[in-house]
Amino acid sequence: MDLFALPPLAALLDLTTRGLLALTALLSPAAGAAAAALAVVLVTLVVRAALIPVGVSQARAERDRARLAPRLRSLRERWGKNPERLQRETMQLYRDAGVSPFAGCLPVLAQAPVVGLLYAVFLHPTVAGHANGLLTEHLAGVPLGSSLLTALTGGSADAVTFALFGLIVAVIAGAGELTRRFLRPPYDPATPRSVVVMTAVLPFSTALVAIFVPLAATLYLAVTTVWTFGQRWVLRRFFYPIDDGPAASHRRA
Repeated sequence: MDLFALPPLAALLDLTTRGLLALTALLSPAAGAAAAALAVVLVTLVVRAALIPVGVSQARAERDRARLAPRLRSLRERWGKNPERLQRETMQLYRDAGVSPFAGCLPVLAQAPVVGLLYAVFLHPTVAGHANGLLTEHLAGVPLGSSLLTALTGGSADAVTFALFGLIVAVIAGAGELTRRFLRPPYDPATPRSVVVMTAVLPFSTALVAIFVPLAATLYLAVTTVWTFGQRWVLRRFFYPIDDGPAASHRRA
């Protein structure tokens, strides 16, 4: 079931789409055929800027988790064979430290409606019973509603299509590599190997998604991944002003 078929959400989707089209018209005299793509980039930047407080909350939660990590490891070593006692001691540790174990999750949930609405605009070919005019716009001759996969299967892919999608996917993958190198979570020997592998691979999953979604959504993903890396890097420097010790060495690895 498409949630955006529900009347309230459909109205929001239509309003957001009309807003993007109005911005496209405003940018057309200066940006020409690239106006719609530029509108997508600008709106994504505005949304990410508005969500900076969410990023700050996540950074604080990450700092608190890193601060408590050694004590949590001690608790697991002491009470690992007694799950009930371990849970009680862990919750008591969080209470004593004034930290919520869900602090990192709540900001993500808070931003989900805004991000979901914007992303939905790029994925719906029809809005409020009519064609999504944004997706009929082009960038370098490639429709914003076309994905690399549909271009390949439909036989419409050409050198420009490959070059454009290749560049955007490379930007996303590059941001993923920077995230893997510089924003790796503090090392914890107790972390299962599967979680370590997933953490290393996850930053590149967006690049894979970008192959299957429309060009408009791919632009959104590229701007979002680059912004997110930059924001997290800046906040990491702010919340970890002293970069030494074993945990810092693992973060640099």
